[in-house]
Amino acid sequence: MFVTTATMVAMLLLYALPGFLMIKSKLVKADVIPGFAKLLLYVCQPALTFYSFDKADFSPSVLLNMGVIFIISLVGQLGILMLFYFFIRKKSAENVSLRIFNIAVILANCGFFGVPVAEKLFPDRSDAALYCMVFSFALNLISWTVVMAIVTRDKKYIKPRQVFLNPATISFFIAFLLFAFSLKLPSLLFEAVSVVGKFATPLCMLILGMRLGTTKFKVVFGSPMQYLAVAIKQLAVPFAMLLLLLLLPVDDFIKQLSFVLFACPVASNVLNFAELCGEGQETAAGTVLLGTILSVVTMPLMMLLIG
Repeated sequence: MFVTTATMVAMLLLYALPGFLMIKSKLVKADVIPGFAKLLLYVCQPALTFYSFDKADFSPSVLLNMGVIFIISLVGQLGILMLFYFFIRKKSAENVSLRIFNIAVILANCGFFGVPVAEKLFPDRSDAALYCMVFSFALNLISWTVVMAIVTRDKKYIKPRQVFLNPATISFFIAFLLFAFSLKLPSLLFEAVSVVGKFATPLCMLILGMRLGTTKFKVVFGSPMQYLAVAIKQLAVPFAMLLLLLLLPVDDFIKQLSFVLFACPVASNVLNFAELCGEGQETAAGTVLLGTILSVVTMPLMMLLIG
């Protein structure tokens, strides 16, 4: 698992190189990045969701595993998020960087990053991508509510509307209904959805590469607090979750996959939510980029624990 993960993560990082080079060579301007981000959010992410659901076949055991993964993801991530918030809540009131670090220690790139890694590590499990989407769905529920409230310091975001009216949730529910009634996409449509969905990962990394090209070296590599946040997110949190997962009476595959997803690097959503809130963008960009770059080391190291 160490070698497989290291190879896969290194390949994913190579997807960022064209974006970085295009910005540095001025083939494209930085103002096109939001357009690429919208393409990723509104087109590729829903397609990845449909692709992941369509690959798996409905059964009571798969449905049960989906529920287990959902609870592990929701409880684990929300618990860690609030634990860190308890320690920083007073100091973070006037310090947006602390609020960004608070969400960075739990938000994982478990969709765009997790799906290709999980499919590579568990090639015999056609339902691996499906469980990644369930894990990501729980993350989105937290992100559009509690995460937004922490970053903005405004409780208005903790509302049902924020949970259900976003692209990730809408596409998840439609895909789940098709899955529950065993309705498969026509072969030609599935091929199209598959291509667009699998393009989500290269596009996500391309955007990160472009963002790296617009970010000063010091912003990415010059902050000790960013290294601490990344170390907590990509080393301490998955290790702690592994200890908890070992205690659960669930299938070993579910434990391993959950651990892999917790070990994924800092999510690009950290930057997306910072930009939506209009503050902390530089800290968020630096943390996401640093976490993604260091994942070529941290993820393979974590895999040694279950290898």
